[in-house]
Amino acid sequence: MRLGADHVRVRVPATSANLGPGFDSLGLALGHHDELEVRTLGTDEVRVDVVGEGAGEVPSDERHLVVTALRRGLDHVGAPRTGLHLSCTNRIPHGRGMGSSAAAVVSGLLAARGLVEDPESLDDATVLALATELEGHPDNAAPAVYGGATVAWTSTTATTSTTAAGVPRAARLVVHPDVETTVVVPVVRLATKTARGVLPAAVPHGDAAFTAGRAALLVHALSSDPTLLLDATEDRLHQGYRSSVMPSTWDLVQRLRDRGEAATVSGAGPTVLVTGRRQDRARLSAVLDELLDGTSGWAVLRPEIDRTGAVVERL
Repeated sequence: MRLGADHVRVRVPATSANLGPGFDSLGLALGHHDELEVRTLGTDEVRVDVVGEGAGEVPSDERHLVVTALRRGLDHVGAPRTGLHLSCTNRIPHGRGMGSSAAAVVSGLLAARGLVEDPESLDDATVLALATELEGHPDNAAPAVYGGATVAWTSTTATTSTTAAGVPRAARLVVHPDVETTVVVPVVRLATKTARGVLPAAVPHGDAAFTAGRAALLVHALSSDPTLLLDATEDRLHQGYRSSVMPSTWDLVQRLRDRGEAATVSGAGPTVLVTGRRQDRARLSAVLDELLDGTSGWAVLRPEIDRTGAVVERL
């Protein structure tokens, strides 16, 4: 396939995965975005300019994750590789459990979609499959692609697959208009590998059953009845096991929940996500002021839910 454009712009939302009980399946897109511009070059050179998060830390050549994803997208449809100039404006915090790596992967794949002659050859389902291949799991990639809240799974009944385990799939939920989010972001980082490394190989059957019930309830709470969010975000599957590698985060989650707020660890942490109702915003603000008084190293953000997902435009 030939290229059909030489200059594109991509916008990808931050995401919060798990949402408490929905380990590796539920995710939410947040209105806090990374932006990317890509220009093709007439040479083999690859240049990456980064402003914001990761500037001076991430690679500035073909080793950059966005470049890896973009080239994976081009290879998938048989489009030629070309020289590239990437301009990245990064607002999603790195290493905080807000989907920065998924945003990088999805932005690269969306850039490939914009560059190729037939954008539909990299439709949303294909982007999700390729992103899961690169990321290892779809819980952040799905809301980044589709927006809103998503339920992701790997289909074991499909006849073809881009992964050995099955075909990544996702369903988008219509989030109730009263639901809003607050994220409390620490200055410290935590690698996803570290957070996954403390999880046990098996959990008690009762804990698994409890958490499965809460995950089902959370789908209903997000879409139809936000008054149930506190109960629906209970979890016995992963967050408690991770407390040893993020003690300050886990302490804040517990204290918020003790005061009636639906707080969870965002993704692999260490950011705290609070889902709630718009009419309860003042109460949450007062609680956060109380709990964070005299502390440092936390930033409170109130992003709207991104209901659109990643977008690409030709320039």
